[in-house]
Amino acid sequence: MSKILIVDDERVFCDLLKALMKSHGHEVFTAYSGKEAIEQFQQNRPHFTMLDLHMPEMNGIETLRQIREIDQKAAVMILTALGTDDLEQQARRLGATDFLSKAISLDAIVASMNRGLKPPEQAPAAGKTTQPGIPETDAVFLVEGNTDVRNTFVRVLGQHGIVIRAAKDGPTLLSMLEKERPPLIVLDMDLSGMKGLDVLRKMHEKNYTGGIIIMTAGDDEKLLKEALSLGSIDILGKPVDPERLMLAIQVGLVLLRS
Repeated sequence: MSKILIVDDERVFCDLLKALMKSHGHEVFTAYSGKEAIEQFQQNRPHFTMLDLHMPEMNGIETLRQIREIDQKAAVMILTALGTDDLEQQARRLGATDFLSKAISLDAIVASMNRGLKPPEQAPAAGKTTQPGIPETDAVFLVEGNTDVRNTFVRVLGQHGIVIRAAKDGPTLLSMLEKERPPLIVLDMDLSGMKGLDVLRKMHEKNYTGGIIIMTAGDDEKLLKEALSLGSIDILGKPVDPERLMLAIQVGLVLLRS
């Protein structure tokens, strides 16, 4: 097991990488700013640091420069959504082990990290459980009542390699669950006809044990508490950006597999 420090002011992306690295058996620390990163680095002396390039107040280059003042040989990877050749050269001159786009696959990020670390021993994965006679699928089920929004989600998520099986309403989803059990379901709570909470209750009755991400425009605290009690692992406020949904799905899948 190695100690990993993840630094990113985007908490969703930071949490995604944290869940991913923990699933690989690492001890993970997080920081949401350059200043906090320096404090965490001094306190925990990580074996590897994943560092966001663009952060307010202290950017990744300056943070890397201060890390170098503490440890000249520290392994540091730069991650960025918007990089330039000049910034990459600055990072390389400061000894960055890699300079990667956030848009690449999670597997590529792990592979880059493992080049600077001895791969950790991984505990055997826990066996999955499902109802007898109902096969599992690797696809994520998506329930969204708005046709345009549904089609956009399917297209964008598909471009990122996430296999989606879409349903327009609750009864369609419940019918799909009779034949297959996905690891994760994304559910619009504001459906016409059978409402999202009623769908959740029916899923519970059918002993669905996978993860659930709900999307809602409401802020009914009682409803949200019941949704969480029925197994939700994330709640997204509508309108939901496709990229935000992609990150939520990636986090959910990593958490479910860890």
